[in-house]
Amino acid sequence: MKKKPIEHHQTLREKILETIRDAILKGSLKPGEKVAEPELAERFGISRTPIREAFRQLESEGYLTVIPRRGAVVASLSERDIEEFYAIKSILEGYAAHIASERMQDKDIERLEAINARLAELAAEGDVKTFFRVHNEFHELFIRASGNDKLFEIINQLMMKFNRLRMASLALPGRMELSVQEHHKIIAAFKSHDGKKADNLVRKNAVYGGQVLIHSMDDGRKIEASVLNRLIDL
Repeated sequence: MKKKPIEHHQTLREKILETIRDAILKGSLKPGEKVAEPELAERFGISRTPIREAFRQLESEGYLTVIPRRGAVVASLSERDIEEFYAIKSILEGYAAHIASERMQDKDIERLEAINARLAELAAEGDVKTFFRVHNEFHELFIRASGNDKLFEIINQLMMKFNRLRMASLALPGRMELSVQEHHKIIAAFKSHDGKKADNLVRKNAVYGGQVLIHSMDDGRKIEASVLNRLIDL
């Protein structure tokens, strides 16, 4: 049998990733529910190898939990998960912003302004998925500007683990618009090289992201389906 080209293999893997992410965020797949390999293999007409690779990726992002001899199940979200993640996020990103404010070049600030202008457009369009990707670019820029490679690596690993929470938070009504407004303030702090202010603003933004997510939860166990439906291209 001929081997599938690497590009084709990656495309299938991405389709599987998107399908499962969307099903979880929409609520079609609920916490604790098993994600069946045979059904996905039949649906995409492929072997189970790329499916298992996708499962490992989704587990690293906090969407699935892979249990030996049982397979993959949808990971549960708890208020504690949210509180702990955003507490750590606020401290690490705040510290990065503090350092970056002293090192930020004019070209970096111009790039941040361009990214935030794009985010404003996406917020007006209600495009949560693209907003999420561009929003990451904004934060990655100032974290890299801190010049601390280990800090960037730690934050990046943390963000990947909780992509599900971050996407859900940005999908909440008014959250994208507020994020753009907060970014304006953060950029102003960078322009004035005010490390303390940049630190405080970034921390405040992260903490608020966790608070609105907790308030949106139904019985403290799952995100409201009506909110998460905004993430899906119906």
